[in-house]
Amino acid sequence: MSDSNAHPESGSHAIAATAQLTGILRRVATLGDILDRSVGDATHPLRIQIDRFDSPVHAVIDGRPTTLFGTNSYLGLNFDPRCIAAAETALREWGTGSTASRVASGNQVGHTNLERTIAAYYGRPDAIVFSTGFMANLGAICGLAAEGDLILYDAFCHASIIDACRASGAAFKPFRHNDPADLARMLDEATIPPSRILVVLEGLYSVWGDLGAVKDLAEVAKARGALVLVDEAHGLGLYGETGRGVTQAQGAEHLVDAVVGTFSKSVGVIGGYCVTSHPALKALRFLARAYLYTASLPPAVVASARTAIEIIGSEPELRANVWRKAEKFCVGVKALGYGLCAAPGPVGAIKMRGLVQGLNFWRDLLDRGIYVNILVPPATPGGEVLLRFSVSAAHTDEDVDRFLSVLGELSVEARTA
Repeated sequence: MSDSNAHPESGSHAIAATAQLTGILRRVATLGDILDRSVGDATHPLRIQIDRFDSPVHAVIDGRPTTLFGTNSYLGLNFDPRCIAAAETALREWGTGSTASRVASGNQVGHTNLERTIAAYYGRPDAIVFSTGFMANLGAICGLAAEGDLILYDAFCHASIIDACRASGAAFKPFRHNDPADLARMLDEATIPPSRILVVLEGLYSVWGDLGAVKDLAEVAKARGALVLVDEAHGLGLYGETGRGVTQAQGAEHLVDAVVGTFSKSVGVIGGYCVTSHPALKALRFLARAYLYTASLPPAVVASARTAIEIIGSEPELRANVWRKAEKFCVGVKALGYGLCAAPGPVGAIKMRGLVQGLNFWRDLLDRGIYVNILVPPATPGGEVLLRFSVSAAHTDEDVDRFLSVLGELSVEARTA
């Protein structure tokens, strides 16, 4: 193990130190000790360091050339020459950062143009850009819902949505994952007018890689007069005729009041956004504290994001490329006897039998030059341990073949061990 993966206080020394703590510090330190004991002295999944990038999906980790099947660069646009050129020009002309929020001196023409580009891409009159995808959910949900309101959210929703629910001051309850009947029951049992209820769901759930039942759930909500917000963080660029996400793919855009997304996946940078068609929601940017009280995105990020959005909307061959490789990979995985958590797609997960097997399998892949994400409770539904993979337009057919070959080797080893 390299020094970059070492922990300064590991083993018995850390446990002894924890025993001397009390209160908040002891609780936090105890959780850290539990994680360190579960991993042991081997490579720690939370301390992986990439030493060099050679492409969106090829890197060097701990001195070893590695193919990344755990990146969210679904379209490879973080290394697209057009995006890099736009960022370089903005960097020279506008400097490294805005140094202020959008409501102060941080509102530059680039931010306004980016919002116009996003709104036009979605065919909606208004868009708001946030500094991260997490803050987009936080700002949009907290700006819409307040004390006395009710938020009903899918039980598999991302942590940013749950944190936004908590911070909003509204009451909030989960409905069963992708279950229109459960959502209908909760809406019918609500004791407040449906106009004060916000229903929140996702287009693509990135843990399992399964699609949200956007149209079915939105129809239930709209039939009762509730507002609907869909997070398309992982669906952007992958689903829909022009890549606007699962909402577009399911023909449900007319049922959705607000769409939230991020720039940190298919767009290849950092940031987030919210688009809406409601004139009444124009004030949202002045109600969203995550918009008001943080510095705006750096000019280079803004310029690259705008270029990437234009590429996503105008080059469907990128999506076709991703899907061709994803289908090839998923067919190969199933043929090897591995179980996928959802229907084949660019994002998916393989179930492990527990933490020990999951960690060992993850390390075996890494030792063979393949990086995937390992997901463990409480970040996974039902307490499962999963190996999450993602296929990118930047992967070559040889990359996919190599990953399948390694999975085949490990499958044989597991059967003969």
